[in-house]
Amino acid sequence: MKKFIYLILSMVLATGLVACEPEFENPVSGDNYTGGKADFSKYVAIGNSLSAGYTNGTLYKSGQENSFPAILAEQMKLAGGGNFTQPYLEDDTKDIGGMTVAGQTLLEPKLIIDLSAGGPARINQTPSIKLNDIHPGPYNNMGVPGAKIFHLVANGYGNIANIALGKANPYFVRMASEPNKSVFEDVMAQHPTFFTLWIGNNDVLWYATGGGVGVDQDEAGNIDPSTYGPEDITNANVFGAIYNNMVNMLTASGAKGVVATIPDVASVPYFTTIPYAPLNPATNADYAAMIPTLNQQYGLLNQAFAALGVPERAISFPTDAAGALVIKDEALTDISAQLNVALQAGGLDAQTAAVLSAQYGQCRQATAEDLIVLPAKSVIGQINQAHMQALIGMGVPATQAAQLSVEGITYPMEDKWVLTADEISHVRNVTAKYNQIIAGIAVTNENVALADMASVMQKMKNGLVIDDGTIYTADYFNGTNLDELSFGLDGVHPTSRGYAIIANEFINVIENNFDAKLPRVIPAQYPTFDILPSN
Repeated sequence: MKKFIYLILSMVLATGLVACEPEFENPVSGDNYTGGKADFSKYVAIGNSLSAGYTNGTLYKSGQENSFPAILAEQMKLAGGGNFTQPYLEDDTKDIGGMTVAGQTLLEPKLIIDLSAGGPARINQTPSIKLNDIHPGPYNNMGVPGAKIFHLVANGYGNIANIALGKANPYFVRMASEPNKSVFEDVMAQHPTFFTLWIGNNDVLWYATGGGVGVDQDEAGNIDPSTYGPEDITNANVFGAIYNNMVNMLTASGAKGVVATIPDVASVPYFTTIPYAPLNPATNADYAAMIPTLNQQYGLLNQAFAALGVPERAISFPTDAAGALVIKDEALTDISAQLNVALQAGGLDAQTAAVLSAQYGQCRQATAEDLIVLPAKSVIGQINQAHMQALIGMGVPATQAAQLSVEGITYPMEDKWVLTADEISHVRNVTAKYNQIIAGIAVTNENVALADMASVMQKMKNGLVIDDGTIYTADYFNGTNLDELSFGLDGVHPTSRGYAIIANEFINVIENNFDAKLPRVIPAQYPTFDILPSN
C-alpha cells in the first residue's frame, strides 16, 4: 500500500536556499527608556531550550542570536542593560547546528523544508561542532536544552565523563565554567541584577512527547530525581522545593526578575497537527479501495467485542469520511485471553484466533480526546516490519502478515505515537501544580513578576493578534502559511519570529511590574526556517 502523505507542499520557489533574514531596526525611537525599579546591568536568563533559542529541531547560532533573552537583552541596553553573552555553536558548515562525538553524530542538525524530499527534513550535512570543543562560561544565557528543573542544581551535569552515564548534558558540557559546577552555580557566580526563569517544560514534556511511556513520579510520590527515567514526570514537590530555593537565592542577592508559567502540551503543533482520524478515502484511493475488505475482516472481531461486553472497542472505517486510527491503549483492560476464546467460538481456527487476540486485546480506535504526536505522520499507513517478521516467525504467511502490520489501520499504533486522554490528564494535572507554584512565588515576592506564557501559547493556538493586526498561529507549516507561523519544524519550539513575540510579552510584564519602559520588536522582521527548493 502506498504511503499516506499527510503534509502536502505547494510552494514554488526559485533557486537556492531561502531564509528570512531579521532586520534589527528599532521600531520605536525618540523615547526615554528606563529600567524603572529594575536594574538590567547584569541580566541572566535561566531555563531550557526555550531560553537557549532552540528551534527547528536543534540549536544553531542564528537561532541563538534570536533567542528571546537575546532579543530582550538588546532592548534592555537602551535602559542601562549590559552586554549579553551566549554559548554560540559557531560551526563551519553554514549554521546547521548539531554536535558530534568521536566522529559520530550526537545531536542532529536543523530541520529545513526540502521540497525534493517532500517536506521537512534534516539538512543533509554532518555537524562540525564537537562535544569536546569546550567554551567555558558562565554566560548570560544559561538556557540549557533538555534540562529539567533538578538538572539545574545537579553537579556534574556539565562533566563530559558523565555523558556515557546519561548524567550530563552535551550543551552544558560545552558551556559549564567547570565540569562539576551546576547550572545554577554558574548563574549565581555572575551576581545577576535581573533574571528570567522559564523552567519546567521538560519535566512534563518528555513524558508527553514519548506518548506517555514514562512514569508519573508525582502520582507515585517519588521525590528522588536520581531514580527518574528520562521520560518521567517530575514530582511537584521536587519542582516546588528547587524552584522556590532558586528564586529565594536570586532575590536575596538583590535581583529582580520574571518567572514564566508552563504551557499546556495541547497548545503546540507537535500534538495538534496529526488528526486522530487522518485516513481519508477522498484523498487516498488505495485506502478507499481497502475499506470494504477491512470492515469485513474486522466484523468477526467486533462481534467478539460485543459478546465480551466491550462494543465500544469495535473498529470500522467509513467510506464517506475520514477514518480514525487504530491504537493500543494501555489503560484498557487486556482481554486477549477472553478474546481468544470468543474468536474461536465464532469459528476462527486456533492459530488465527491467537494472533488476532494478542494483537487486538488492548486496542481501540482513536477519538478526539487523543493526541497523535507529530512524528507519527511518517509511520501511519506503513508496514511495521518488526511486527510482520514476528508474525511470519509464528507461522503466519507473509502476505497475511503484511496485511496485519499496517500502522494505524490493521496494526494498533503503539503507545509512543499517541497521548491518550488518561495520559493527557497526568500531564495537565502536574502542569497545573507547577504553574500554581510559579504564580504563588510571583504573588508573595515583590521582586518577582509573572509572565503567563501558558496563556500566550494558548492564544497562539487560537490565533494571536498583535498590535499591527498580524495574526500568528501555532499551526504547523502546510506549504502556504509561512508568514503567520510562530512555531518551527520540530513542532515544539518557536521560530525566531515566535521568540520575538515571547520577548515582547516579557517586556509587557517588566513594564507593568517594575515601572520600566522598553521598546518592542517587530516579529515579522525575524526568520522562520530555511526552504530548499526541489531540483
